[in-house]
Amino acid sequence: MQVIKLHNKYDELQKEYGSPDLDSVYGAGCIKKPEVCFVFMNPTGKNVASSKKWNGLKAQWLGTKNIWNMFQSLGLISEKTADKIKSMKPADWNPDFANELYQEVKSNKIYITNLGKCTMKDASPLQNKVFKEYLDLLDQEISEINPKKIITFGNQVSSIFLGQNIKVSDTRKKFIIKKIDGKDYPVYPVYYPVGQGMRNLPIAIEDILFAMK
Repeated sequence: MQVIKLHNKYDELQKEYGSPDLDSVYGAGCIKKPEVCFVFMNPTGKNVASSKKWNGLKAQWLGTKNIWNMFQSLGLISEKTADKIKSMKPADWNPDFANELYQEVKSNKIYITNLGKCTMKDASPLQNKVFKEYLDLLDQEISEINPKKIITFGNQVSSIFLGQNIKVSDTRKKFIIKKIDGKDYPVYPVYYPVGQGMRNLPIAIEDILFAMK
């Protein structure tokens, strides 16, 4: 479910750019030609897997709720799973459930990752130069899993990943080609749907559903 050979490199960057008392968390899901690769920003300490005491899968969004509501709205996790997540407190999360959740993600042919794998204590924004340190590794990650489509969240991530200034409001329901290792990947920038971006969640869902057709 993960591109394990890149983890040591991500861990080295965590030492340089992340919080020293937290671990990196990595991309996870379907690693063999997923239908969609979702690229978010970077993890925070709200992810229970960032704890050094966590001995399970270190993957995105564990211990959080809102993003899984979005994936349920997209039909990418079951209503039963989403309802269970809604009822859970961060302390209720455990490695067995995290593995079950990402097995479901895998079975639905999606892969969830972040541009930056440096876990921070809070959601303070990262500078572009930090994200750019992760760009080559993300390209390797994408080349390895070979997704049909890529969805990037927010102006900053989309701009850095595509190497051009992106305003999501101008690119809705449009894709931009990114070439990685000689292959063209269609990339759909969409609004960031969590945190302050929650107000854009309905638009993000609409645009993701369009991209997934």
